[in-house]
Amino acid sequence: MLALFLPAGVLVGMGLILLSTLSLHLFIFQIVWVALAACLVVLFMRVDVRSVFNSRWVVWGIYGAAGLLMLVALVASPLVRNTHSWIVIGPFTLQPVEFMKIALILLFANYFSRRHLAIARWQTILTSFVFFIIPAAIAIKLPDLSSAIIFFSVWFGFLIFLGLPFRRVAVALIVLILVGVLAWNFALKGYQRARIAGYLAPQENTLGINYSVIQSKVAIGDSGWFGKGYGQGTQTQLGFLSEPTEDFMFSAVVEEWGLVGALLVCAAFFFLVFQILRIGMLADQNFEKFVCMGTAIMFATQFLLNAGSATGLTPVVGVTFPFLSYGGSSMLADGFMLAVINSIRKRLA
Repeated sequence: MLALFLPAGVLVGMGLILLSTLSLHLFIFQIVWVALAACLVVLFMRVDVRSVFNSRWVVWGIYGAAGLLMLVALVASPLVRNTHSWIVIGPFTLQPVEFMKIALILLFANYFSRRHLAIARWQTILTSFVFFIIPAAIAIKLPDLSSAIIFFSVWFGFLIFLGLPFRRVAVALIVLILVGVLAWNFALKGYQRARIAGYLAPQENTLGINYSVIQSKVAIGDSGWFGKGYGQGTQTQLGFLSEPTEDFMFSAVVEEWGLVGALLVCAAFFFLVFQILRIGMLADQNFEKFVCMGTAIMFATQFLLNAGSATGLTPVVGVTFPFLSYGGSSMLADGFMLAVINSIRKRLA
């Protein structure tokens, strides 16, 4: 249990320390979300997840509820940061796409555990594609491109790791390109296309779409081995770094704690993913193996997009760093998956 939660605790602790210098309000709220996630862990220690989430009705209920919440956010939520991604409940906000990530992992784990031997059949591929494309289309409409990318990564990751033949992979990639072209012309907002264009031409529009990435690179490049110290990051504390509590939390950590802090964050994250995969390899049920695999894919995608945005290696799409960035819904969703995986680990003990 310690091997699973220690790296997550390191990431949560580092995030809280940084939040305490940036916003007391967010710091207090994050403690509340962390406490709720811890309650989920305690709750699931007494639950056999296989008997609960291996039920089609339970999994379909979670998927349907998450999809319904996304539709509610789309049609009834206020516009926040150019999207309708958040449902406002008093002082709290919920982001339904985070719960859809859970739903997709559980749904694919349930579906492929029954059909993994038929992974090459077009019916299996197309059915799983429908499971992915419905919430992805809603996410793009919100608009929330980052969540659509994560949904795709989970779906495609399952297909690849379950041994989809190369010809099928090629067809899937061609379909993806076609969907991408259609999305570029008819679905993506102007600022989303501008972000992708800015990624391809990073030296242009330095005071516009590329401003955040440039400030992030300055924060990272000027940090040195040990950073500028607690609460001393100039880009972070003086407001030059956009969204230092969420999208660019990795940059903020590196600026204040330097290369040592970056290595600690990466080491904690990689050790966490390693433990998740190890538990999946030890599990004797396909459903449990696939839950661990899907969670590792989701976390890895979020890490690559968040750290990639901070360093200019990927376009800025707005993704939180698992357990490090501020975010109530993401903390609950990530904590939920760790609680489920810990329940799997406990059954193996």
